[in-house]
Amino acid sequence: MTTESLPIRADAPARTASKEPAARGGRRLFGQRAGRQHHAGPLAYVLLAITAVVSIFPLYWTMVAASTDNTRVSQTPPPFLPGPNLFSNLARAWDEAAMGKAMINSLIVAGVIALSTVMFATLAGFAFAKLRFKGRNVLLMLVIGTMMVPPQLGVVPLFMMMSELGWSQELPAVIFPTLVSAVGVFFMRQYLSEALPDELVEAARVDGAHSLRIFWSIVLPVARPAMAVLFMITFVHAWNDFFWPFVVLDMTNPTVPVALTQLSAGYIRDQSLIMAGALLGTLPLLAMFVVFGRQIVSGIMAGAVKG
Repeated sequence: MTTESLPIRADAPARTASKEPAARGGRRLFGQRAGRQHHAGPLAYVLLAITAVVSIFPLYWTMVAASTDNTRVSQTPPPFLPGPNLFSNLARAWDEAAMGKAMINSLIVAGVIALSTVMFATLAGFAFAKLRFKGRNVLLMLVIGTMMVPPQLGVVPLFMMMSELGWSQELPAVIFPTLVSAVGVFFMRQYLSEALPDELVEAARVDGAHSLRIFWSIVLPVARPAMAVLFMITFVHAWNDFFWPFVVLDMTNPTVPVALTQLSAGYIRDQSLIMAGALLGTLPLLAMFVVFGRQIVSGIMAGAVKG
């Protein structure tokens, strides 16, 4: 069959000609949009301002209540401007609640728990995400299933165990039961499943690297953004934990939440003194976020770009 015998439609050149400008126009359109910066409108700034005010108001009210006396805090309407007694109330709360020792204890407990949770959760997350072994899915379901068990059910046997080990009223009784969390394992498993390519792990296997070398040289750099987020969340949770430290510790060796109960032990509660103690307990968390906030946010953004 020759080319002369092939049927030629009359609209073929027109259709071809119409496709090319459209393609060029599409490339120009995407090229223009790729470098365009989107500016927020007035509504976005209003919503951000409202969100910022709502988020900062509890901290501001704590400072206002801590700077006045108990009579002024109980009045209606309450004060909305700081008073003159802030530093005196902070000094009283520091002395009456032994906040110095409580902050050191909380720093030790929260730091050790956060570091161990990050390391163990990253190891377990890597194993569940990228290693192939028998019973992997069953073990993962068991780990997730522990999240559904209320922690109050294990208080009595856990307290008996700590007493048998001789750790009652000691910091190891708070640290060791929470060295790793199921939430952290699941979080790291989900992150590494998406952020760590299987080809990268297989290439390391071909080069002769074992699992621990792969974890140290490949997994840790990839998982650094998620590890920073998990560290911050775990540190804040361990710092604010009250129930188990209140059960296993006493006022001679407290963490910050346990020490704050000393301020409300009287018959008449001094709300300004309690707020001053709460403000002292919040300041280390604010300082940590001010120092490491930029690194945490940049790590989150880097993880989002990699994902």
